[in-house]
Parts: sequence; C-alpha cells; structure tokens
Amino acid sequence: MSTLRVPDAVPPPAQDCEKLQKAFQGWGTDEKAIIWVLGHRNASQRRIIRDTYQHLYNESLIDRLQSELSGDFRNAVVLWTYDPPERDARLAKEALKVRKKGINHLQVIVEIACASSPHHLMSVRQAYCSLFESSLEEDITANVSLPLKKLLVGLVSSYRYDKEMVDLNVAKLEAAKLHEAIKNKQLDHDDVVWILSTRNVFQLQATFEFYKQNYGNSIDQDIKSFGISDLASLLRVIIWCIDSPEKHFAEVIRASIVGLGTDEDSLTRAIVTRAEIDMMKIRGEYFNTNKTSLDNAVIGDTSGDYKDFLMTLLGARI
Repeated sequence: MSTLRVPDAVPPPAQDCEKLQKAFQGWGTDEKAIIWVLGHRNASQRRIIRDTYQHLYNESLIDRLQSELSGDFRNAVVLWTYDPPERDARLAKEALKVRKKGINHLQVIVEIACASSPHHLMSVRQAYCSLFESSLEEDITANVSLPLKKLLVGLVSSYRYDKEMVDLNVAKLEAAKLHEAIKNKQLDHDDVVWILSTRNVFQLQATFEFYKQNYGNSIDQDIKSFGISDLASLLRVIIWCIDSPEKHFAEVIRASIVGLGTDEDSLTRAIVTRAEIDMMKIRGEYFNTNKTSLDNAVIGDTSGDYKDFLMTLLGARI
C-alpha cells in the first residue's frame, strides 16, 4: 500500500541528525542529503529525528528546514517532516483561511474526516486545539457558510467505529433515505448529514452498494445529475473519500497537473499525506483512469529537488 522505501538497516537517529546538520553547513545546502535521510524514514522515525535534532543542536529541525530550503521543495519537505496529526491540522487551518469560490480548498478537511482513521481524526483535532487555541469545529463555523458548514462540522465531530461491522437491513433503509433526500434536492437534509458523518466506512460502503442496486445509478452519479453546486461537489468528494479514497486522490493529482501550470499545493498534499497509507492503490487507480503512469505525470510536471523529493516518496530510487 505504501510507496515509501525505508532501508532494512536504518542508521541511529543521531547519525541521521549529523548528516542533516552537515547538509545545512558550508556554501549552499546539500538538498540531496536531506532527501536521502527524510525521504526514507517513516513517521515514527521522523519524529525521533526531530526530537534528537532538537536535543543535539538546541534548535528546531522544522525551523532549520524552513530557513535552508525554498519554494515547493521546502513546502513538501516541511509537511513531510511534521508529525502527521500536526501536518493535517496545519493544512486544515490554511484551508479555512482561503477565500475562494468552489470547494477545492475544503477538500483537505473532508480527506482528514473521511479518508483517515477515526484515531487520526481525533489526533488532528487535538493538535489543532494545541496549535491554534480554538477547535477545528469552531473555525469551520466561523469561516464556512451554510450549508457546507453543517456538513463539515458533522464530519469532523464524529468518531466512527473502525471495525468491519455491517448491518445490511440498516444499509438498505439508509440507502432509501439518501435517495429520497437526493430526489427532493435536500442535499443538506439531517438524514444525509447524520448518515455520512456517523456510520462506519464499511457500513457506508454497503449503503452505497444498496443504493446502486436499488436505484440504478451510483449515489455520486445521482448527486452530480442535480447540478454542480458547492454542496453537491462537496458531497461527491465525501462519498469518494469514504467509498474509494484512491479514486479521490488520483483525481486530485490529475487535476493538479492538467492544463497550463501546476497546482503544487494540491500535488504536494496528495503525495505527502498518502505516501505511507495507500499510494500504491492511488498509483493503480491513476493508471486505470488516465492510461498513463502517475510517476510519468509527476516527472513531466515538476522539476529539480521538488521532483526528486516527490519521486522519492513515490518509491523511485533517486
């Protein structure tokens, strides 16, 4: 599932820190050394490296990376080096600062709530409170308008059961409730919010399957047929993140590189947040949908140290 390549014999954290410290010294930064160390360590190993670096050199590794690196390469390395809950809390905070039409900037909140484990969502909420002296729910309420606010607060406030428990009778009943709400164009109906924000992933996948069997179309197709409102678009992202996260993230990557220019923030987020989770499945979905490899797409749209770092996270031998 993960594309991260961690060596069988990982050096002691102090040795990794020494290599990083040397990379920061002299005329210019040794970006290759930074990629080699941080791009081949998992989240727990990176946490130990950060703590060890602070102890050995009495400075924050994150702060040093911020000062030594630049551009999209810096953004990707710093995001990767953060502890995952802190990283996602910071991504959510930045998303809530954006004042743009559409829902693209809010996708990260849906990803945290629907494409992550319940435990990770709780950790993100705790990190958010510690970092910003407010809750994620409060900031959504303050920065997002209805009806999106109602749906997002429901999603981030929930704690889903994380075991494979499915009640087929409930799935059939709730598929009917979702169909009724969609048919009546009541996409923010309380039943919709409650079902999507409280049921476990396996239960919801069964509900979506009953929906398709009983009503002819998939639930996201029916939502799409009622127009392209922000609420409809957000609901489709939620359904994809619950039903097939790899489909959602493959589309995030495709959208980030299609056309003129590259949306580096979205590309970075997708690769950094999923490299240790399901990037192999995303890679397969990308190929099946776009008839070209994800690796070739990234290579064709990025360059320099930024490209090398992303490719390292994708498992390339740089």
